[in-house]
Amino acid sequence: MWQKDEILKELKRRGKRITKQRLILLDVILDGQWTCGKEIYYEAIKRDSTIGLATVYRMLGTLEEIGALSRFYHCHFQSSSCGFEGVEAG
Repeated sequence: MWQKDEILKELKRRGKRITKQRLILLDVILDGQWTCGKEIYYEAIKRDSTIGLATVYRMLGTLEEIGALSRFYHCHFQSSSCGFEGVEAG
């Protein structure tokens, strides 16, 4: 799994700003106590109520883009869901 400093370095390398909201989201995501974007959102707004759900999903997309997260899908007969998991660094 990527470490916080590796992710921040890669974000900076790609020209992404390191905002207070991104730092909070990164901390929540790296805690790994979530199964979907909404759970990340609910934890993040406890720390900063100005974080929006769209910001969470943009951050997840950015982390997926740099290779720090990988999206996966669960499909069942009655329902389906999407989640993310950490990717090994390197």
